[in-house]
Amino acid sequence: MSRKRRRRKRRKRVAWLALALVISLPILIVLPWRWLEPPESAFMMRSRAAGAEIHHQWVPWPAISPYLPIAVVAAEDQKFPEHRGFDTESIRSALEENGSKGRGASTISQQVVKNLYLWPGRSWVRKGIEAYLTVFLETLWPKQRILEVYLNIVELGPGIFGAEAAAQGFFGKPASELTAREAALLAAVLPSPKRMSPARPSPYVEERVDWVLRQMEQLGGPAYLEGM
Repeated sequence: MSRKRRRRKRRKRVAWLALALVISLPILIVLPWRWLEPPESAFMMRSRAAGAEIHHQWVPWPAISPYLPIAVVAAEDQKFPEHRGFDTESIRSALEENGSKGRGASTISQQVVKNLYLWPGRSWVRKGIEAYLTVFLETLWPKQRILEVYLNIVELGPGIFGAEAAAQGFFGKPASELTAREAALLAAVLPSPKRMSPARPSPYVEERVDWVLRQMEQLGGPAYLEGM
């Protein structure tokens, strides 16, 4: 066999190995958390490394008030039950409004990937990794699991991660007992949970709460998420 043919075969083997790695690595990263509780998200670890006190307690889906899932869907991603990880209409609108920055179009699925695995920022490298892992997340996890993990890792106040820690910290009750208004309060601060507080809502937050409650009603309440 000539040296040229050997080099060609070697390059082909390397290419197949790289392709296998590109496909298998995301599966190994994403699939286990379909069934297991993530001990900490990347955002929690980042906050802890910065010296922040972390409040977090995992609770399963049945231990979360049915008002909270519909509240965050109403506030953050109303097409969540039907899209496959990306809301193309919102992406198009965000690009038109913000040029190449493309802000404000992340779905709940994308936010799970960002919070669980990645880091803050708007670089195209991070966005590319986020989009790639989102495809695997949507393929390997059912919708309810995506929402369950989101509600357990999302930051809802400085150092306060997840529904249970937020419910206990802001309202002195378990997440299972949150009312529709309390759920809307938590959802209302999601754009900036370090600046806005459910415990001391500003007039802006109160306006958002009213809007979230209206959206929850228009979507049909908790029944909107049945059958995911």
